[in-house]
Amino acid sequence: MRLELVPLIFGGFLALIGIGLVFDAWTPDHVIMRRERRRSPRTERSRGGEATIGLGVLCMAAAFLGRDTWRYSVVAVIAGAALLLLGVLASRRYLGATISRRGVLRRRDGASQPDRGASSRPDRRAKI
Repeated sequence: MRLELVPLIFGGFLALIGIGLVFDAWTPDHVIMRRERRRSPRTERSRGGEATIGLGVLCMAAAFLGRDTWRYSVVAVIAGAALLLLGVLASRRYLGATISRRGVLRRRDGASQPDRGASSRPDRRAKI
């Protein structure tokens, strides 16, 4: 394998990720996931932010695929970085809850949490 093919392979991989992000942003939720299995609601995602991140990844993939011979590779990198930054800012609440795992999904209210001192399982040891 020639060394010149590495940016092409990496650019193709990035293009697939970008297409997947844009597809996921534009597809309704009930097409992919029919029913919500969680008890508490998920943090609402920003579809525009996700699509903007996908377009930024596509711009970066275009810069990799264009290599040094493409005239607009610098413009594609600048546009991709700007789109990535705007997408992260648009979906910062969802990304923060997903990365830190401290969103509504992981929290419990005080009523549903068992007492820390009392055991929730019955004592199985034989008492003599």
